[in-house]
Amino acid sequence: MVYSSSSRANKRAVPLFRRHVAQLGGTTTLSDCLAAVRCLAQPWDWIRGPAIAQYEREFARCVGSQYAVSFGAGRVGLYGTLRALGVGAGDEVLLQVPTHIVVPNAIRYTGAKPVYVDCHLNTYNMDLAEAAHRITPRTRVLVLQHTFGIPAELEQAIEFADRYGLHLIEDCVHSLGATYKGRQVGTFGKAAFFSTEETKTISTTMGGVVVTNDRQLAKTIEAFRETCAWPGRWLTVRYVAKFALYHILTKPRLHRYARAAYEFLGNRQPLPTPTSGEELRGLRPPAYEKRLSNAQAILAIRQLARLNHNLHHRRATARAYRDLLTALGYAVPPESANANPAYVRYPIMVRDRDAALEATAPLAVLGTWFTSVLEEALSPEHGDYVAGSCPRAEFAARHLVNLPTHPRVCASDIAALCAALAGHVALEQDQTVVA
Repeated sequence: MVYSSSSRANKRAVPLFRRHVAQLGGTTTLSDCLAAVRCLAQPWDWIRGPAIAQYEREFARCVGSQYAVSFGAGRVGLYGTLRALGVGAGDEVLLQVPTHIVVPNAIRYTGAKPVYVDCHLNTYNMDLAEAAHRITPRTRVLVLQHTFGIPAELEQAIEFADRYGLHLIEDCVHSLGATYKGRQVGTFGKAAFFSTEETKTISTTMGGVVVTNDRQLAKTIEAFRETCAWPGRWLTVRYVAKFALYHILTKPRLHRYARAAYEFLGNRQPLPTPTSGEELRGLRPPAYEKRLSNAQAILAIRQLARLNHNLHHRRATARAYRDLLTALGYAVPPESANANPAYVRYPIMVRDRDAALEATAPLAVLGTWFTSVLEEALSPEHGDYVAGSCPRAEFAARHLVNLPTHPRVCASDIAALCAALAGHVALEQDQTVVA
């Protein structure tokens, strides 16, 4: 072990490379990185190749659906699905907040209007009773988000969609592997879209998949995918290189220094970012409709094979957080006999987010989904959100933090983070103000 030097004999030596847990990572292995290096050494396999179709077959089998269609991002899959369902100008689509700006963007790019619905403050999933008040004759689709990998009440959602004649699309970007009554989420609606962006349960740096059991819909989505552009060679190289670099830079013994360097470089760092400047402003970027590369599919197949181990760790980590945080007075996501969450992160609400982040900064980088009802948007107005229309989501956006659950989180990290969060519990009366 390397220690930092100190001239004072009475000062305890501090490990130079002490653990610091990243908010992402841990889903990849050294052998994945070696596979990425091999991909980079085989440029003929970068863009097109047989791994894409193999990945789609294995993803469909993993989720329990008949068809899977890959895209360069989950948001593109949502856009293609809406188009395949005939959604366009004059139509309305129900979706919840908090969510990410790219979700309403995909709706708006079709010409349809996103209609925002407030969330419950225990699961951060859609309040369907509230959704009923937002129905109009123009409502065509319900996009149901399984926030943080916590399954929404799917039986109620199916009944709701049937009652109002809506297409149900599951937003599974957080919830690969989650189940509801023993059945994988993503198989309950007309279709579902998943994300394999770097912060999700498995990573291809960027990427997404649409699944469906409707043969004709699958064919229409595939036809749309055929019109999408292949990623360029340089972009593919950057995705694969970032995949390998993140495995190294998010190692707990290195992450403290890697994070400082990343923040110092800011926009000057050469690695690709997941959301373009246009998207942050609610605008459509010029190269929006993209496909997944063969190299990324190769990396995804490897992680799908380890998905059960990945999920087992996340669930065990969530149980440990639950036990420790409950003892500290935190309101934690409720357990349900119907649902087995995937817990891409573990959400809690704190009284003062800045103070909680400062208290845990020596130990980890906490996630801050969601700092806005439309995460990352320069302003929620860019997604046509009306301030004050969803007060519970706005409250959550001021108080939410999320704890890492990925496979690099160990028992000592869990204990240390929970100890650091003691005294930062969100006041109960604050939560009931908007409940």
